[in-house]
Amino acid sequence: MRYRTLTRNKEFTRAYTRGKSFVHPLLVTYVVKTRTRKTRVGITSSKKIGNAVTRNRARRVIRAAMYSQLPKDAGSWDIVFVARGKTAQSKSWQVEKVMRKHLEAAGILEGCPQEQP
Repeated sequence: MRYRTLTRNKEFTRAYTRGKSFVHPLLVTYVVKTRTRKTRVGITSSKKIGNAVTRNRARRVIRAAMYSQLPKDAGSWDIVFVARGKTAQSKSWQVEKVMRKHLEAAGILEGCPQEQP
């Protein structure tokens, strides 16, 4: 795994309160700059989305998009991706397009070449 994960509620809350948010019907992204040298990523999906199967599918779609869009040397960021209602019914390439727009707007992809699969 290339990225560390956000595990503590305090870390998620910091991203929600201090971070910059980017909203789309498929995905919400919270980004906050940190002092660590590693990018940390968290993925959440609430019970509003559906049952456990639906929530896990939404997280899998986001994770697949994240591995193709987030560069290895992204810098020192805390990033939280929040699944929306339409995330579980969408394909990973659709979420990739939205995620790329969010990461470019946040300045994470500046100077980083896009990885080709």
